[in-house]
Amino acid sequence: MKNTKSTYHHGDLKQSLVLTATKILKEDGVDGLSMRKLADQVGVSRTAPYHHFKDKTALLCNIAEQGFLLQSKNLSTYIINPKKSNCLTLFKEYVYSYIQFAEEHRETYDLMFGRDIWKAENITDSLKSESKNSFKLWVQWVEILQKEEVLPKTDPPLRVAQTTWATLHGMCRLLIDGIYLDNQDLAIMTQSAINLLTHKNQTNVS
Repeated sequence: MKNTKSTYHHGDLKQSLVLTATKILKEDGVDGLSMRKLADQVGVSRTAPYHHFKDKTALLCNIAEQGFLLQSKNLSTYIINPKKSNCLTLFKEYVYSYIQFAEEHRETYDLMFGRDIWKAENITDSLKSESKNSFKLWVQWVEILQKEEVLPKTDPPLRVAQTTWATLHGMCRLLIDGIYLDNQDLAIMTQSAINLLTHKNQTNVS
């Protein structure tokens, strides 16, 4: 085994470390993840992960950062020329896609918005930057939705963005924490949330 590790060549060790760490998180949680365990499962020396991540927190930050990148990439597909699409339909689709993301990437979502990372003192600058960029993109789209009379204009884009995101996040937490396990109930709740957020503006448009 020792010789195998010493001659181990990996095409993309950093990505393999992230993927394996995410798998461990899913099976054993944050407390069950260690740099030693990660190295053993990937099949590299126990010092190899430290060439890419200085410690466990840096690794967790990277996983969370990848989550924000995925969210931003997804949201970018919805921010298109509003005159060529129905913005209300796009908003509804995005709400469901956001919850689906949280459901399919539960461990990553927990890291993105949980205390395991944000309570740490040595959170990475790249994670801070990517999380801010992700929310700025959300505010940008909220502003478009306000102009297209999908979301209310009674408050500035920032406040509406904070409130709408908090609504989506709350539903995701109910799902991830096991409060609502029935996807049918969650789907009904999601549609009700969409109706509440857009009701006044839909009425005005009609």
